[in-house]
Amino acid sequence: MLTDMIRFAAGLSLFASLTICSGLQASRLPDLQTAQPLKRADAPQLAPYVPTPQDVVERMLALAGVTKNDYVIDLGCGDGRIPVTAAKKYGARAFGVDIDPARIAEANANAKAAGVTQLVEFRLQDAMKTDVSTATVVTTYLLSASNLRLRPILTKQMKPGTRLVAHNFSFGDWAPEKTDSFTDAEGRSRTLYLYRADGKVRQ
Repeated sequence: MLTDMIRFAAGLSLFASLTICSGLQASRLPDLQTAQPLKRADAPQLAPYVPTPQDVVERMLALAGVTKNDYVIDLGCGDGRIPVTAAKKYGARAFGVDIDPARIAEANANAKAAGVTQLVEFRLQDAMKTDVSTATVVTTYLLSASNLRLRPILTKQMKPGTRLVAHNFSFGDWAPEKTDSFTDAEGRSRTLYLYRADGKVRQ
């Protein structure tokens, strides 16, 4: 856990100013001028907030093979850059959840700025209580321990063929279909893990 925290903290100051986005849409997003203030979701933090660099976002979506026919769910969406990019670049619908109201407000603003509010939705919600059964692609950038906590939920809910892309932190002894290790635009080492649900019970 300490190692995980250090790895997240190392990128915090470097990526704090990046503001692109990610998400999924079921309805119009609320008007940020009139929406009621959000309260922090009553849920444990699964990872510190460290935005995924945009070039890494692009590689995550490419690794998953996202198309306009996909529904992308980002667990711990932060400022929404994964759902927003999925919608803007591929025309995919996307949905993101986060427990921090400031991040949800930022994600909504980013979706509006990118012109994809008709395709994305963000919700103040615990990732552990998020239904991913309708997703065709799930993305995470959470701590290793959090990924392990999610395993039973994903095993139960993901339908066969659903792709799961994890950034830097794997899902333990689950065997990835593919990995992508590279150096990002800022010179930092990254590893992406692609998993595909096969319908077998493997918690």
